[in-house]
Amino acid sequence: MDVGLLFDLRNPAEWERPWASHYARALELCEEADRRGAGGVWFTEHHLFDDGYLPQPLTFAAAAAARTRDVRIGTAVVLPALRKPAQLAEEAALVDLISGGRLELGLGAGYRVPEYELFDTPFEGRFARTGEVIAEVRRLWEEGGITPGPVQRPVPLWGGFYRPRGARLAGRLGIGLLHISHELYPHYVRGLEEGGHDPATAQVSDLLPVLLADDPESAWARVAPHLAHQMNSYRQLSVEGTDLPRPPLVTPKELRHRPADGSWGMLEILTPEQAAARIHRRTAGLPLRHLIFWASIAGMPDDLVVRNIELVSEHLPPLLEKEFATDPVVSGG
Repeated sequence: MDVGLLFDLRNPAEWERPWASHYARALELCEEADRRGAGGVWFTEHHLFDDGYLPQPLTFAAAAAARTRDVRIGTAVVLPALRKPAQLAEEAALVDLISGGRLELGLGAGYRVPEYELFDTPFEGRFARTGEVIAEVRRLWEEGGITPGPVQRPVPLWGGFYRPRGARLAGRLGIGLLHISHELYPHYVRGLEEGGHDPATAQVSDLLPVLLADDPESAWARVAPHLAHQMNSYRQLSVEGTDLPRPPLVTPKELRHRPADGSWGMLEILTPEQAAARIHRRTAGLPLRHLIFWASIAGMPDDLVVRNIELVSEHLPPLLEKEFATDPVVSGG
């Protein structure tokens, strides 16, 4: 099990920096995470967000690969249904080559109609299309259908799916499940069995809604406006292009709500010690491979970003190792 950091490159108007400087700073933070021993830097994909949410994660991943030495280079996630299989196979192979074999390719179906319209791709049937593209990318790599091929044989593939149907799809494809859920895990294992894959190969990873800070209470007041922007943009844009009504805006008071069943809230700001204990309670018994944390929330203050990266990269791993020491299911780093 290792820990990594997710970058979405949001640059909201209220805190906007010059775009070239913003991207340069994100690459510097990737280097910082690498120097401090993080397990991975991960990049995600959305289109047509007003705050410039990263639209092409593999392009940025290539830049990060060239600037780092040891971290895994991941996507969480790329949307394969918006791409030709050969295009995705070539772009991902180049990231793997530039990184010297460090790519972790996370893939998902997406949920926004305008993104599919932008690429002139049907929104209906996107799960089937996602599975088809993943299978074809793997075939192209295995059979030399594109050149040059990736360093890793095979490249680790992950399905970023959040419902039983998607978990079974990841299993049938024989790839990791990029979602940590005791409820979905049986569906994933069933899919592995249906696809003729050994259930013992199961692996799960996920983005956890967690930031680390020395003083969580103080950090909350400073992060709350940025979190409100993040959550409201997700909620408002999720219904764009549909007949569904726009959901109400989230208020700061709601941001700290933690469900009564003990599941994750919208965001939890914790000390490393608190995070290690909480993560163990929520994930024990599952075959963990990557735990991914937000690097930043929608342009939040730089000092909090840097300290979060330090705490995730250096302070959290030994605490997690101690918490999981008696759990034999957890995958090695």
